[in-house]
Amino acid sequence: MDQNIYLIGLNHHTAGVDVRERYALTNVENFEKGLMKVPGVREVMALSTCNRVEVVVVGEVELKQDSIYQYWSGKCCGDASCLEENSYIYRGIDAVRHLFEVASSLDSMIIGEPQILGQLKKSYRNAVEEGSAGTIINRILHKAFFVAKRVRTETDIASSAVSISYAAVELAKKIFGDLKGHQAMLIGAGEMAELAVAHLKRYGVEKVLIANRTFASAQELAECMDGEAVPFEDLYMHVGDSDIIISSTGAPYAVIKAKEMKKVLRKRKNRPMFFIDIAVPRDIDPDVNSLDNVYLYDIDDLKDVVEENRAQRMDEAVKAKNIVHGEAEHFSGWLKSLDLQPTIVDLFSRADNVAHKELAKTVKRLGIKDEETLLALETLATSIGKKLLHEPVSFLKRRTEEEGAAERFVDLARRMFNLDNETIPTNAHCNRKKNCCRKDEG
Repeated sequence: MDQNIYLIGLNHHTAGVDVRERYALTNVENFEKGLMKVPGVREVMALSTCNRVEVVVVGEVELKQDSIYQYWSGKCCGDASCLEENSYIYRGIDAVRHLFEVASSLDSMIIGEPQILGQLKKSYRNAVEEGSAGTIINRILHKAFFVAKRVRTETDIASSAVSISYAAVELAKKIFGDLKGHQAMLIGAGEMAELAVAHLKRYGVEKVLIANRTFASAQELAECMDGEAVPFEDLYMHVGDSDIIISSTGAPYAVIKAKEMKKVLRKRKNRPMFFIDIAVPRDIDPDVNSLDNVYLYDIDDLKDVVEENRAQRMDEAVKAKNIVHGEAEHFSGWLKSLDLQPTIVDLFSRADNVAHKELAKTVKRLGIKDEETLLALETLATSIGKKLLHEPVSFLKRRTEEEGAAERFVDLARRMFNLDNETIPTNAHCNRKKNCCRKDEG
């Protein structure tokens, strides 16, 4: 079963920002929808951030990795061999383990940073809404979120973690020395921008302008962070007033171009400008860096800042990896159980255990000591368990004969009877119930 799971990805370890932006997925939903049509593909989930693209695919035995490379490179108008050279591929339980590490922020540029978990949850929600996440991906992602929570709870890996936005502001501080009295501009109003505003304010930046394609989002962030929203269409009108520009939009093309910046610089009378581009694909044309008095840094330039913080968390990372590896092994057992026969064995074993536990209580309470009566009661208890399970097991066998239906029903049976002995929180389904109520109200 596990050999059908593929994870193909590229990240800040394997590819520079120029390659990452070439193969970044600017429309993940469309990518997943198209990949689902590739013969042999049953489930898909893709994650695309500034530092990584991860594509999880569950497929039939005949699915080949070349099909995924061809599809991905084709969607990005790139070369499949270039993508393959700069990427990695994991199969089966190795793919699961890698995704657990990504969710736990062990594979992040800044180990322990919390943003990746939110990005992964968002990608998973998209896959569920698009209908490309099925039994296997659902289970992997829910387990990944559980593992990430364990890592953050049981280790101190997040205690001194920083964010990409923090690293960007630290770099600005190194360049300017003191940020007091300077004006900054943020292009984009997402989580990265929000974090950057908070750090800039802490270091005494005098004024922060926020430009976003959706003006209402810029206004909302500006109100929360005591900044000033400016229309995206007037970007070049305001960018010249700022000394520090941090850009983190999801645009598939450059929003700051060298040609336009030449005009801006003339008006600034050659006062220096500092740009940090933490978007992938990059928001700022690399040619901007060739202009006089402009200092442009992209996300890969933040590595030196990040390294200063990394050593403090490496010991905790070792503990975290032990948790991840243990949970991956446990997950491997679940994958193997999706074959019908192990589940049937587990069902009868569960029924037999329950029957004999209840029988033992009854025998003790009634003080039954007669061997013949005891044997008859044991036979009765075992027989009731088998008869109760006869119809459910027959149902599972019939579904197994229907292509593509077996995993879903086997997984459902394992969850209904809790055959994997998982601890279910009492509030596990509260959100689901609330969501259902909201739909009913709508």
